[in-house]
Amino acid sequence: MLIFLGTSIAALGLFVVLAQKYGEQGWFGWFGNLPLDINIQKENFRLYFPLGSSIVLSIILSIVIGLINKIFR
Repeated sequence: MLIFLGTSIAALGLFVVLAQKYGEQGWFGWFGNLPLDINIQKENFRLYFPLGSSIVLSIILSIVIGLINKIFR
């Protein structure tokens, strides 16, 4: 299980590095600019609260963990 987990993390890291190099904004250029992401910029203040991105990430991780749980049971 540890070998599978380590290989998965390494593959995910390689995928993210390659995705950043693809194109001008990469494959994940849309991530962080979703409708529910709050971005407030003023003169001496900047707030970024990625609510929409957090929801999407939570849904994706729930699906992945559910699939992994189903495979190993």
